[in-house]
Amino acid sequence: MPQLEVDGATLTYDDEGPRDGDGVPLVFIHGWTANRHRWDHQMDHFAQKRRVVRLDLRGHGESEGSGRRTVAELAGDVLAVLDHLELDRFVLVGHSMGGMIAQTLTLAHPERVERLVLVNSISRMTYSRGRGLLMAVSTKVPFKLFVAANIQRAFAPGYPREKIREYISASADTPREVVMTCYGAMRSFDVLDRLGEIRTPTLLIHGFHDIQLPVSQMLRMAKAYPDAVVRIVDAGHELPVEKPAELTAALDSFVAEKA
Repeated sequence: MPQLEVDGATLTYDDEGPRDGDGVPLVFIHGWTANRHRWDHQMDHFAQKRRVVRLDLRGHGESEGSGRRTVAELAGDVLAVLDHLELDRFVLVGHSMGGMIAQTLTLAHPERVERLVLVNSISRMTYSRGRGLLMAVSTKVPFKLFVAANIQRAFAPGYPREKIREYISASADTPREVVMTCYGAMRSFDVLDRLGEIRTPTLLIHGFHDIQLPVSQMLRMAKAYPDAVVRIVDAGHELPVEKPAELTAALDSFVAEKA
C-alpha cells in the first residue's frame, strides 16, 4: 500500500497495471466522504491492460490529514501524487467532488489530460431544496445522523439497504472536520463560466435518479462543454457502486475512441 507525504498529509494510493499497456494511464478520483474503493470494479477491469492509479483524498479512507478549504487545494494533492509517479499524460475520471477536482486539474493543465470523465458531477454547486435544508441544519444534528441522511439520499430507490448501511458506516469514519471543510470547498466551487476553455474530449455520465446533484444541473453544464458526450444511467448519485458494470463499459468504450 504505497503512500506519499504531501503538505502535512499522508496520501494512500494504488498504482497497478502494465506500464507498457494500452493507452495512457487512467486516474480515478472519488467523491466526498468516499474512498478509492468506489472504483474497485473499474480497477479490476482496466488494470488488466493498462496502468491505473487511484487514491484516497486527504482525511478519507486510509489517507490522513486535515481537510482542504478549496477544490483547487484538493486538486493540488492529486497532482502531487501524479507528479510523484511521473505521469505526464492521463485520462481523468472523477465522481462527484472528484469530478470537480478533475475539472480543476484539466483547466490548470490541459496538456496533460487526454480525456475527461465526470461521473455524477457538476461545474457549479447548486443544491436542491432538500439538500440545502439538510446542509443548513448540519451543525445542529449529531454528525453520524447528518452523514447517514446524506448517504441514504445518494442511492436510487430499491438499492439494498444492507449495502447502504455499509457505505454509511464507512462515510461516518471520515473525520467531521474533513467532511465539513470539504463541504465548504464544494459549496464555493464554480467553474461553469470557464468550461468553454476545456477542449479535452469529455464524457458526462450521470444517474437519472440523482437527487444530490440532479441531472438537470449536469445538462446545464453539458451545454457549455465544446466536446462532450452525455450518458444518462438508471441509477442514483452513487453510480460507481450502483451500476459498476455499466459504468465500466461506458468508460471502456469512451477511452478506446480515437480523438
